[in-house]
Amino acid sequence: MLNQEIITQALKSVKYPGYTRDIVSFGIVKTIAVQAGAVSVSLQLTGGNPAVAAQIKAEVEKALRAVPEVAELHVEMAGSPAAGGGTTPWSQQKKPPGVQRVVAVASGKGGVGKSTVSVNLACALQHLGWQVGLLDCDIYGPSIPLMMGVREKPTVSSADKLVPPERHGVKLMSMGFLVEDDAPVIWRGPMIMKAIQQFITEVEWAPLDCLLVDLPPGTGDAQLSLCQTVPLDGGVIVTTPQEASLGVVRKGIAMFEKVNVPILGIVENMSYFLTPNGERVEIFGHGGGRAEAQRRHLPFLGEIPIFTEIRVSGDAGVPIVASQPAGMAAAAFMALGQALRERLG
Repeated sequence: MLNQEIITQALKSVKYPGYTRDIVSFGIVKTIAVQAGAVSVSLQLTGGNPAVAAQIKAEVEKALRAVPEVAELHVEMAGSPAAGGGTTPWSQQKKPPGVQRVVAVASGKGGVGKSTVSVNLACALQHLGWQVGLLDCDIYGPSIPLMMGVREKPTVSSADKLVPPERHGVKLMSMGFLVEDDAPVIWRGPMIMKAIQQFITEVEWAPLDCLLVDLPPGTGDAQLSLCQTVPLDGGVIVTTPQEASLGVVRKGIAMFEKVNVPILGIVENMSYFLTPNGERVEIFGHGGGRAEAQRRHLPFLGEIPIFTEIRVSGDAGVPIVASQPAGMAAAAFMALGQALRERLG
């Protein structure tokens, strides 16, 4: 018998033009009504290109007319796409209340120090006067609890939302707060997507000037879930100088471009090492991040040298910007924070 579930499954076969995801997962389908063989579907696009809206409507009509027992069909396209404008399926999403900016910190591969950059960047922005939150989206290998020195579980507010722990002036949320130490998280993609959506929408983040999101390496479920859940103000790409890192980083840049997220800039981590006598040693080469930024016409946000103090502070749960804000090691992160503030406005 014809029902809403059958219609929903048929609509999941309709992909958003240019994407591999369907219009149901993007939240474009607003209402479905089924009565005695008559089907009425309401779709909504916020802005975009009229040609895309027309294509979606045509594909929906084609998919539903192929469903047995559909005797009458009405498809309504709500919203007013702007003539000649670009279009993005992510425009349906909204930021959490009281959060002014959401920025993703990403890398194409592991081992480039992305989480180290994330925690120190969060502390740098806090030192510069912003109210900052840091969300650890690495579900399988969360490292923010260790680097920020937090093991306490979040409390629950009267509104049944998680209250994020706060350390060094930064609000925090991580899967590491919710599982026992060393307990593996063995989840499939849909569970990861649900967890990230809850971390965005069911946590009392407000008020924040900026929510930084530390993404896991790669271009998988966590990255797409974040883009699907909340509109991003931009992404910061962390790399190391050598070509092995830059080659994979290019895929991360391409992913953000694919989902219409602006690249705020590239950071070159582990850029060089200063010996005790002041000699500069470029262990992984040097300048690859700046060259890639120039090649792609992207901002270069700065170089982070190798300092033993950065590693020691991270392992101790007190990022170098929080423990030694006036030191040489922290200066690079403070400059990075200032550059990012200027990019964000």
